Amino acid sequence: MGPMPWIARYILGQLVAATVFVTVALTFAIWLTQSLRFVDLVVNRGLPITEFLWLAMLILPRFLAIILPIGCFVAVIYIYNKLIGDRELVVLRAAGFSNMRLARPALALAGLTAVAIYVLNAYLLPVSYREFSDLRYAIRSDYSSILLQEGAFHTLPGGITIFIRERAGAGQLNGILVHDGREPGRPVTSMAESGALVQSDEGPRVLLFNGNRYEIDRESGAFSFAEFERQTLDLGLTGATPPSERKRAPEELFLWELLDPARADSPDATEYLAEAHSRIAAPFLAVSFTIVGLVFLLSGDFSRGGQTGRIVGAIGTILVVQALAIAVHNMAGGNVGAIPLLYADTLLPGLIGLVLLSGGLRRRRRPASGPGPRLGAMA
Repeated sequence: MGPMPWIARYILGQLVAATVFVTVALTFAIWLTQSLRFVDLVVNRGLPITEFLWLAMLILPRFLAIILPIGCFVAVIYIYNKLIGDRELVVLRAAGFSNMRLARPALALAGLTAVAIYVLNAYLLPVSYREFSDLRYAIRSDYSSILLQEGAFHTLPGGITIFIRERAGAGQLNGILVHDGREPGRPVTSMAESGALVQSDEGPRVLLFNGNRYEIDRESGAFSFAEFERQTLDLGLTGATPPSERKRAPEELFLWELLDPARADSPDATEYLAEAHSRIAAPFLAVSFTIVGLVFLLSGDFSRGGQTGRIVGAIGTILVVQALAIAVHNMAGGNVGAIPLLYADTLLPGLIGLVLLSGGLRRRRRPASGPGPRLGAMA
């Protein structure tokens, strides 16, 4: 194709700037709404702000893989519509530029976007999603973050309810109440002035200092009371399974892991295949979305009344393609026969669009009254 002419570089520069702006804006908006789901971990579980921000950052690759094709499409629609409105494309077409020649900058942008999505899907997505899932699992499995909450009753698995009035420095707890109902016929309630939560090989334990212990035998009705200076309460919580030993979700696996023949006998084999082929097919959406936008804006004559109808048509088309991509991905997770539809949905709009672009009006005749400007030579 030769070196890109300066006109194409001029258009490509505007497209790249618009794509970056749209992608950053959409990513920030979606990231902000999604990261609010983790505020509960900060408020109720005492998660440090640094870990909250790291957890929120780890979800970005998943969004970028979805947003990049949309950002590319929006940039193509905006820049080419602006060029049409400023009559720049009208002049270029009059100078002999074909639709495919006018589309070259957008196609170059689509190619770069597709490569970026491949990098995201092949490496950054599984790495970030794995780290995100491990961190979230560790946070939710850490019962100490629950036990250290102030002014709330919390019932743990097994029938223990604990209340802490306040937390002091150096891990000290003040005003502790523990109700142990693990033996239904002999409930025990302990109240202590202070205490601390400690970790042991068998799980977390609560040390109680200067308190009272109440026990009742429901069968005989006998009631016992005792004071203590120090008491250790086993919460009956074993250590959580290490994150590295838990079952990995398909989103956490690399492509070669998803396509590993050893997983063919797994109950989730179809889900693994669907995830792998979805990642392979997804980058083509950037190319197809771009071509769809070009077809609607470049095919036929430019309208002096504006391109609103064509823009609406282009948006409607990519919404249908995107909706079908989501539906087919979900379908392929349970039916391996639907996997070819992933490629059909991502490739067919682009292939059909290329046919329409290449078969459109290629060159207009120059007026017979004079030679006219030779803008084609500037390319």
